[in-house]
Amino acid sequence: MLSGKIPATIFTGFLGAGKTTIIRKVLEQASGKKIALIINEFGDVGVDGDVLQGCAEETCSKDDIVELANGCICCTVADDFLPAMEALLNRETPPDHIIIETSGLALPQPLVKAFSWPGVREKVSVDGVITIVDTPAVSEGRFAADEAAVAAQREEDENLDHESPLHELFEDQLRCADMILLNKADLVEKDVLLNVEKSLKKEVRESVQFVPSSEKTIDASILIGLQAEAENDIANRLSHHESDHGHEDHDHDDFESFVVKTGAFISKDKALEAIEQTMKVHNILRLKGFIAIKDAPSRLVVQGVGPRVTSYFDRSWQKDEEPSSNLVVISLKGMDEAAICSDLMA
Repeated sequence: MLSGKIPATIFTGFLGAGKTTIIRKVLEQASGKKIALIINEFGDVGVDGDVLQGCAEETCSKDDIVELANGCICCTVADDFLPAMEALLNRETPPDHIIIETSGLALPQPLVKAFSWPGVREKVSVDGVITIVDTPAVSEGRFAADEAAVAAQREEDENLDHESPLHELFEDQLRCADMILLNKADLVEKDVLLNVEKSLKKEVRESVQFVPSSEKTIDASILIGLQAEAENDIANRLSHHESDHGHEDHDHDDFESFVVKTGAFISKDKALEAIEQTMKVHNILRLKGFIAIKDAPSRLVVQGVGPRVTSYFDRSWQKDEEPSSNLVVISLKGMDEAAICSDLMA
């Protein structure tokens, strides 16, 4: 950066928007820069960190990846994020660039504010906040909770908070952005893409850029080097509660997460069929993890959001590993954990 500080890019976005895939592409196009990653997981299995480890060894080795799995990064800034950042900065050879992947449930505002803390502000600046949007999901209204259910609660109790926690969270991620990636743009028609952009522009600052993206068209040079210095502009990026009440108020009581651990599935098709059906029946927001397939030498990475489930074999099982399946399930509070486990293992 022109300031001489190490640039940091914050990648945020709702569950399943494609943050990890985009970060992989950034690492692959790093052009020799040494990049450090700070990854925040919501759940007990470090899926994103495991997927990213070693994907570009010369750019970002295993030692350059820091996983924060103790809860949402925006709620553990002082306890987790700042010590992790200080450890990176105090290395004999600091990184050329720092990339931070927030969990899908995180507010970016508290994280940006942390860059104004003594010991960090002097050495690092927020190059940009990139909010990644799942374009097909947004076009289907998947970023919001059940609107009909919210409307019914409204009629029953006028004192209820009338905004869905999902919708509010989504808006807060948009408000903090320097750039919005309309991801998975190749899965929608051009007019749908334009309508999504038009709709989202109502939620953001005028200077925010909209960029269509897909797995095949991500250009790291567009994402890196924005020089936004976002920590100096936090007054224009306030969250819902900050704007309405003058203070932060954010917790995750509206969400639940648990891990399903089981053995190998009979086949890939049977596994994906069970996952798709379970997500549909139980209205699961997000499901991700690794699956063992009987007689398959490699583990299967599974990513599910809304009605869509994607998968790919990423690496062979190691000699010291017992092939097993571990899936993180994330949804609104009140989901039936026993029934979900039963359906997945059936």
